[in-house]
Amino acid sequence: MKLERLFDFGGAHRRGVVVAALLTMFSGVALVIDRPKGTILEWLAVPLIALGAACFTWAIWPVAKAGSQPAAPFLFSRILSRVTRNRRLISLLPAVGVGVTLSDLVYNLFLSANRELLTEDTIVLLLGGVLIAYPLFPERFARERDFALAFFLALNLILVLPLLAVRAYYQDFERSVDVYSWVALAPETSGVLSLVGVKNAVHAVPGASAPGLTFQPRGLAFEVTIVITTACSGIYSFGIFAAAFIAFVLTEYEKMTRRLWTFLGFGLLTAYAANVLRMTVIILVGYYTDSAQTDLQNMLIAHSYAGWLIFIGWIALFWTVLFRTLPLAANPGSTETIRSRSESVCSICHSYMTPTIAAQRCTCGLFVHKACASAAIKCPVCAQPFAHVGPMAIGGN
Repeated sequence: MKLERLFDFGGAHRRGVVVAALLTMFSGVALVIDRPKGTILEWLAVPLIALGAACFTWAIWPVAKAGSQPAAPFLFSRILSRVTRNRRLISLLPAVGVGVTLSDLVYNLFLSANRELLTEDTIVLLLGGVLIAYPLFPERFARERDFALAFFLALNLILVLPLLAVRAYYQDFERSVDVYSWVALAPETSGVLSLVGVKNAVHAVPGASAPGLTFQPRGLAFEVTIVITTACSGIYSFGIFAAAFIAFVLTEYEKMTRRLWTFLGFGLLTAYAANVLRMTVIILVGYYTDSAQTDLQNMLIAHSYAGWLIFIGWIALFWTVLFRTLPLAANPGSTETIRSRSESVCSICHSYMTPTIAAQRCTCGLFVHKACASAAIKCPVCAQPFAHVGPMAIGGN
């Protein structure tokens, strides 16, 4: 009985629980992909992913236990249907996953000088695992299953394929690609530091393909040069954010709208700004706090923790804002058949109501988005004011 109450609470506060789930799961994925070695954070990846999965299950359980539901015709569902010939080839996805996994291992064995499983290898292996497990998920979890697949596909397209393309172009499969650091991080970080009064210079470093940034901490009598490689540039956290948002759009909408494109552009721009802020904060910590006694230890600690914390703070802020504004960005005019309460259409904006969007139920039984209810004030069916009705998540009891 207490367990049922716990699940009912999760259903009634679904938006908050889903935000917490996304936050913890993406934190874990970020640590798996770009873990700060030698710190306690390195060991938090698996617990965070497990906690996020538990929160997500808690949020969707009231809907999931209602029975199997057909997958909605959202963007990713339609794309996958075309690729798999109307889903007839879905059973071959595990074989594709095995092929992806073996390809990465063979690449490491014969082409890479470093046979350790590095960041890009981890991304590829995670995609292989999702492909192998894809047909094993029940249809009632179709959207969650599609989100995981879309996320790791996008992550590979953003972070892995460009690296392979550059290496193939130069015919050097050991080449380190630091173009991002040269073009979109080091100069911008240098500019921000100059604005706050920190003299610095960006330059090439002998023996390294990445840019160096030289400055002199106030507590030291000599200059310090840090090399901004791809691994410490923050490109991985940026890729995780971009892949997550792309996957969310593909599994929540039937088509892209101007509002969605605007939101995506704003999200990517502010994520990039957060990345520059991350690098700036790390250098400022060294500039203001390090001395002959600390020997740059403060800056190294900031390098291990500050970037991850800024990334988590940005993810939490963005997804919270996204969920609050999502009903306004939804696709209006859908004519799809209403299959269940969780896949019904809001009577005000005529867009899908999903488990991640807060909703209200009128005394007449009508479900509408909470944001739409606030704007409309009165129910379009019975004309009763929505203000007297408490918020309720879609699919709640």
